[in-house]
Amino acid sequence: MSTDVTDKTPAAAPPGKDGSAAGEGLLQLVLGGLRRNMRQYGMLIALGLIVVLFQFWTGGDLLLPRNVSNLVLQNSYILILAIGMMLVIIAGHIDLSVGSITAFVGAFAAVLTVQHHMAWPLALVLCLLVGAVAGSVQGFLIAYFGIPSFIVTLAGMLLFRGLTEILLKGQTLGPFPNGLQKIGNGFLPEVGPNTNYHNLTLLLGIVLIASVVWQEVRDRRRQQEFSLDVVPVKLFLLKLVALVAAILTLTMLLASYDGAPIILIILGVLVGGYGYVMRNSVFGRHIYAIGGNLPAAKLSGVKDKRITFQVFLNMGVLAALAGLVVAARLNAASPKAGDGFELEAIASSFIGGASMSGGVGTVLGAIIGGLVLGVLNNGMNLLSVGTDWQQVIKGLALLAAVGFDVWNKRKSGS
Repeated sequence: MSTDVTDKTPAAAPPGKDGSAAGEGLLQLVLGGLRRNMRQYGMLIALGLIVVLFQFWTGGDLLLPRNVSNLVLQNSYILILAIGMMLVIIAGHIDLSVGSITAFVGAFAAVLTVQHHMAWPLALVLCLLVGAVAGSVQGFLIAYFGIPSFIVTLAGMLLFRGLTEILLKGQTLGPFPNGLQKIGNGFLPEVGPNTNYHNLTLLLGIVLIASVVWQEVRDRRRQQEFSLDVVPVKLFLLKLVALVAAILTLTMLLASYDGAPIILIILGVLVGGYGYVMRNSVFGRHIYAIGGNLPAAKLSGVKDKRITFQVFLNMGVLAALAGLVVAARLNAASPKAGDGFELEAIASSFIGGASMSGGVGTVLGAIIGGLVLGVLNNGMNLLSVGTDWQQVIKGLALLAAVGFDVWNKRKSGS
């Protein structure tokens, strides 16, 4: 006699019909995507958590429009240095001289514009050329003489700090011309009708949102065309929503104050340009190649010496730009300017995902790392935390970031 068991065994619920099951599925999808892309999203999530925590601890002061604007202005030169330092670290090197070059270029700009009354646009070009020469000399010694970058840039740190003292004769020199000051302190002009918001900043925010969404969709399609692994659709959409929300929030905060700082536009151009170069150009791929596996890169025909030389030349130019921004913001050149900037730039790169062994890192990661340090500094200042404890906390943040990199590499077996 046959036994009918069809009515005794409950049928499995179709996937997605039960609300809790669907929620758990989405959570598992997100967590799985985060685990597979931990290096890419880990510090971005950490930055968001730090912002939320300090917003709560400061009673809402952190995200006041005026404070957000100051946060951008106060950290702009570190973010500029972090972009160049990320390229240096990806290539497998280090640069300890950037803080001293920053101070030297600021002093040189003061001598040209204040003492010799040179037109500030011409002085700006000459200062960038000085940075290029400084970076190229160091890059030449590292690339073609084989001297370790640590030694060369340590010597450069001492050399340019001494030259700064000689140029300024131990004194502060200023003020700078108004046009040069606006690089470090200026805002975009207001245009259009009175809307209680800065119209040009709103327009730029909309353009930025559209370009970011287009770029993300384009990159995903290109990865699919080459049969590369892509994040799940739901996680990708979640990422887009988060990016749009972050840009929109920043836009509204800045637009409700004085608008977007000029240096923020410069930073945006640098991030977009260097991000494109590192993702899509032969030069960018070669930087990753020599940092990831130098012998294999040489066998593949990569001109490692020329790439190394160009990386340090680029670092010199960005250090010069940072020096101009610092001097313009302070409206004076000081012998002590740039103290510790090299450590801030290096820390930003490692916190942002760079690897000690080279070959890993992104320009956006350097910006995220710099913002993590910037928000920590700003938030602790708002809470009146002493500078001694600030140094302790930033040191722990750097140690945690490098420790996470080591743990992640061991877990992945790389």
